Amino acid sequence: MARTNDDGGDTQESRGEIAYARLKESIQAGELKPGQRIREIEMADRLKMSRTPVREALRRLEADGLLTFAPYRGMVIAELDHQAVMELYQMREVLEGTAAGLAARHASEAEISVLRDIMSNDPGEDGDPQRLATHNRQFHGALYRAAHNRYLLKTLNVLRDAMALLGMTTLSLTGRSDTAREEHAAIVHAVEARDAAAAEAAARAHIRSAQRARIRIMFGDEAASGGGPGGEGA
Repeated sequence: MARTNDDGGDTQESRGEIAYARLKESIQAGELKPGQRIREIEMADRLKMSRTPVREALRRLEADGLLTFAPYRGMVIAELDHQAVMELYQMREVLEGTAAGLAARHASEAEISVLRDIMSNDPGEDGDPQRLATHNRQFHGALYRAAHNRYLLKTLNVLRDAMALLGMTTLSLTGRSDTAREEHAAIVHAVEARDAAAAEAAARAHIRSAQRARIRIMFGDEAASGGGPGGEGA
C-alpha cells in the first residue's frame, strides 16, 4: 500500500512506482527506442520528478531486462538481435498455446464474453497502429487471465515486457490486422467450444504468424520467408 506524508502527498516509494510505470509505457510506445542512451537527469526532467524515484525506476527496468549497461555509453534501452527475437517468439508460442488450452478448460462464461466483446471492438484495418496494439494487448491479457494459472500469467507478463523492445507493432503491416483478427476469432471459437487442443493449435498458429510479420519488419521479406541467414528455414 502506498504511504502518504503529513501533508497528504505521495511518498518516495509511490513516486518511484509512477516513474517506473511511465518509463515502461514510453518504451512500449516506442518513445524510448532500443539502443537509446538513458540518462538519469534527462529522465527526471522528462517526468518532472526528482532523481531519486527515477533512479529506482531505472534499476527496476534494468532488472526487467528492458535496460542494459553498454561499455562507453552507460545505460541504454536493450536491443534484441535476430536470435533473441526468434527465442522470444518460440517462448510466446509455447506459453500462449498453453494459455489458450487452459482457457478452453477453465474460462468462465463471463470471461469468454469478455473475449468476444474485445473482438467486437476491434479498430479494424483502418485503425491507428497504437490503437491496434492496445486492443491486441487487451485481447491477449484477457486470454491469459482466462487460463486461471497465476504462474503462467506471471511468466507471460514478463514476456510481454520484453516484447516492448521490438518497436513498432506488426499490426502496422498492410493486411496484418485483418489476419490477426481472423486468428483471434479462431482462438475464441475453440475456447467457446471447450476444445483445448484446437485452442492451443490456433494460438500457436497466431504466434507463428506474428513471428513472420516481426521478422519481416526487422530483417526484411527474405528473412521472414526463411530464405536468408538465420531465417525460419535455417
